[in-house]
Amino acid sequence: MPSRHTSLILRNAAFTGAALLSLAALPSSAQTYRVTDKWKIAGDARWDYLFDDATNHILYLTQGTQVNVIDTQTGQSKAIIGNLKGIHGVALDAIGKYGYITDGGAGAVVVFDQHTFATVTSVPTAAGPDGIAYEPVTKTIWSMNGRSKTATAIDTATNTAIATIDLPGKPEFPAADGKGTVFVNIEDKNEIVRIDAKTRTLTAAWPLPSCESPSGLAMDREHRRLFTVCDGNKMSVVDADTGKTVAVPPIGEGPDAAFFDPKRQLAFSSNGGGTLTVVHEDAPDKYTVVQNVETQKSARTLAVDTMTGRIYLAAAEFGPRPAATADNPRPRPPAIPGSFVVVVVSP
Repeated sequence: MPSRHTSLILRNAAFTGAALLSLAALPSSAQTYRVTDKWKIAGDARWDYLFDDATNHILYLTQGTQVNVIDTQTGQSKAIIGNLKGIHGVALDAIGKYGYITDGGAGAVVVFDQHTFATVTSVPTAAGPDGIAYEPVTKTIWSMNGRSKTATAIDTATNTAIATIDLPGKPEFPAADGKGTVFVNIEDKNEIVRIDAKTRTLTAAWPLPSCESPSGLAMDREHRRLFTVCDGNKMSVVDADTGKTVAVPPIGEGPDAAFFDPKRQLAFSSNGGGTLTVVHEDAPDKYTVVQNVETQKSARTLAVDTMTGRIYLAAAEFGPRPAATADNPRPRPPAIPGSFVVVVVSP
């Protein structure tokens, strides 16, 4: 029978071996991320979604009443798309010709030239255009109209609206599967709905039993998995063919956007509480949280450069929240002038 001292050595050796095996079992593509830069951004510190054009090294940053076009090689603004009323998201067509901006204040999708950044036209939608995505099979842009609980399809060949369909609740962010289907979160119903972009009809509405107030949505097209971020520090992973929730990895507080990087098999959640959660897809139904990167409080939306792996998040510092009034029962704290930044996170 081994002595107590020998038993302790054996137990420690076993623990060390198990720890080494655990480390060895971590996904090899699960890189470590860290904040590597913060770009000071002039102008309005109101923002919503970001969109990265990796091919042309451009970050589109929605900024209140303008889109700030940022060169990601320098961190400097190269153009402003202005004279807008209250914008939310940006999407690009597949041929590098037009870009599209949801202008919630104007009730329209604004079309711009990707080369000159000049406004080309404005396409009226139903009230409250917010999330936006390009669907490549039908070559359509889909605007999710929050206040009217509808989705508008825009033909990118003619830049005209060709359909507006009713949704069962308030849509948040959409994701296209590249095969003619668009998915979108329904925030006030805790659902994901499926839209056939060819027939422009709603084909399914799936409950999200583990998700409250779903916001950001991303997709792994190869493995047919949807990633929706929810209140309560949860990400729901959903089978895009059956609507079944297959995993619920934990994330940070206050998420508002999600992204899936197919090259690295990583899903990201940007959390307004000041973290970026990195989730590795070990298998289509198995997920491991590999990192929670400290970013900056309020950094709730993101864009990812799939070529370099860099992640961009918008953030600002805020002063005290004003007292509530009858006209404004839930006032927002004011942004501190000069504090607006893009936080750069690199692998």
